[in-house]
Amino acid sequence: MKIKTHKATTKRFKVTATGKLMKRTAGQDHFNARESSVVTRRKRRDFPISKVNVKAIRKLVPNAR
Repeated sequence: MKIKTHKATTKRFKVTATGKLMKRTAGQDHFNARESSVVTRRKRRDFPISKVNVKAIRKLVPNAR
């Protein structure tokens, strides 16, 4: 039996061409006017997942290898 893809996980993480898992920075929806410009620019970037969580996320997204 095939493992189903966890759809909520696929929406939150993306896999790069080299196979790294990337995530969006948290806290981008509102209250951004109070942030400094450095923080605002930093929130625009995607960041790699820590190595501790990669194995669990790859289990939820089986085709992300």
